Amino acid sequence: MPITKPFMAARRFSATAADGTGVGAAYNILATATTNDAGVAPTAFPTAPAYYNLYINAQIQTADTSSVTTTAITIPDGDTLDPATPIVIEFVVN
Repeated sequence: MPITKPFMAARRFSATAADGTGVGAAYNILATATTNDAGVAPTAFPTAPAYYNLYINAQIQTADTSSVTTTAITIPDGDTLDPATPIVIEFVVN
């Protein structure tokens, strides 16, 4: 039986679609282009989170709409969003 860590916390990062770079399948938002819960630009996203949620314009997205690394979140065709569209990435860590 696996050991379950009892501590869970969330780390949130916000940006707008204008903060992203690239087009089509290569559109991404760098971790350094976001703002974290402390209101500053982070150096990276969390390493090995339990899971993450992506919200585009306050709507939670399905798992097939993005992929994430410690340096960026890739949102295929995210460049078609209005530049002012808010994007929030929530990582659940343990």
